[in-house]
Amino acid sequence: MERRSFLRTCALAGSAVAFASRESVWADAAPRYYAKTRLVDIHGNSIRIGALAEDTNFVFHYPYASTPCFLLKLGRSVAAANDLRREDGATYAWQGGVGPGRNLVAFSAICAHKLAYPTRDVSFIRFQKDRSPTSTGNVIHCCADHSIYDPAAGARVVAGPAPQPLAAIVLAHDPARDELYALGTIGPEQFDAFFVKYDVRLSLEYGSNRGRTLVTETAVVRELENYCKTTIRC
Repeated sequence: MERRSFLRTCALAGSAVAFASRESVWADAAPRYYAKTRLVDIHGNSIRIGALAEDTNFVFHYPYASTPCFLLKLGRSVAAANDLRREDGATYAWQGGVGPGRNLVAFSAICAHKLAYPTRDVSFIRFQKDRSPTSTGNVIHCCADHSIYDPAAGARVVAGPAPQPLAAIVLAHDPARDELYALGTIGPEQFDAFFVKYDVRLSLEYGSNRGRTLVTETAVVRELENYCKTTIRC
């Protein structure tokens, strides 16, 4: 077990170094690395970037069993952003899109305002490709409070009351295997507040404290429409 743990740690560290080397310098807030987790479909097969539909909401849970994230394949390549800012004033850099088209991104699906998130019953937050009376298109829009984030700019806030961007999920693509991995987060995590606010709900859904279990080997990716019963549109 000790040797296996050591090898796993080395593999994760190697991924972290490779990712960091793509940026010239990190700002005040550094990435937080969790388990190197392979993204898979409901059958356990690795997610293939080429098979993902563009501008479609996909959801998976990471780095905890109960914390949802959006996986988005945008319609264009996305450059890194080095000037994102948390509510506390710390700045940080975001890697931009990954994959052959540099257009695959992932963010925490927990709204930075009042922590609305996709549940099995309903989601007030989603990627919205088309324009609407309340927002422009190609944004992540939380209909609970009309906080709007730009996924092509590190999920920075473009409108509404949210005080900071969504936390970004650090992704890595293995081109040889065509496999996609989540490595950690960058930006303003809100997991502690999430666990406190939804303690009762999460206990009923996952069992006592199981919602706080760290995801390790794999995380299942589903279309949002297949994950929750109702998606609110605004």
